[in-house]
Amino acid sequence: MIHAELHAAGIEDSRLAESYRYCRRLNAEHGRTYFLATRLLTPSQRPAVHALYGFARYADDILDDMDDDASAAEREQRLDRLSAKFFSGTADESEPVLPAVLHTARTYRIPLDLFDDFLTSMRMDLTVTDYPDRAALNRYMRGSAAVIGLEMLPILGTVGPPGEAAPYAEALGRAFQLTNFLRDVDEDLERNRVYLPADELAEFGVDRDVLMWCHEHRQTDLKVRRALSAQHEVTRTVYREARKGIALLAPQSRPCVATAFTLYSGILDRIEAIDFAVFSQRASVGTGRRLRVFVSGLVRARRARGYGAA
Repeated sequence: MIHAELHAAGIEDSRLAESYRYCRRLNAEHGRTYFLATRLLTPSQRPAVHALYGFARYADDILDDMDDDASAAEREQRLDRLSAKFFSGTADESEPVLPAVLHTARTYRIPLDLFDDFLTSMRMDLTVTDYPDRAALNRYMRGSAAVIGLEMLPILGTVGPPGEAAPYAEALGRAFQLTNFLRDVDEDLERNRVYLPADELAEFGVDRDVLMWCHEHRQTDLKVRRALSAQHEVTRTVYREARKGIALLAPQSRPCVATAFTLYSGILDRIEAIDFAVFSQRASVGTGRRLRVFVSGLVRARRARGYGAA
């Protein structure tokens, strides 16, 4: 399968192919929902998407790998080294994701400032532990989520000027990450981070201490439940805006993005269904539901490819 994808994308160099394989493994192991959706893209599109995911995951692991006891200074040095090699175009074996992501950036002419924004947000995780308001959180998400959608646009293709689809691509990136913030609030506390606007939590009498109480007691305080419900509605609003952009994508790419949209918003549904008990369980979409959504997307993807060929 992977050989066919690489061949379809015109990737024949063995060293470059190994980097793409590495990125694909990262996607398959750590981004189950995202990886499933990529199966609905054409084979020639998939390696580039895996490369973008692989680069993002690799950088994120430098900062957040709980099994790595590296100090903050050591993590910062590693991130700086990755950044320096990326922007100098140095694709050596010490950073296995770089050959693939550099090749993808060149092939699809992805603006390098998007990667700079991404790495800037990654550096914020070294020192920033709380966000006072929505504006501050949005500045972080500009690099950690919105630019991911923008990086994807040249690979997915659009039916009109890419600039028309760009705001919706950014919104979809934010929607996915806001979903993660709600699902992973307990896990993020273990890393001493809160990715929820402090002023909006305060409206419900919630602060970091209250969240830590929930974390320590494995239960959701009533005040916290109300605060998370409000954050849930904000995220729903972002999803509604992002949905408008799916129709602006190239037909062969719509089933993939629509499937990712459905599955990620399904996580949001599950968070609500478990009554925001995110401190005692992890909200996820069941395997049966995932497969049903995937099969439906597969049917649409095949139709779209036939349309594209015609």
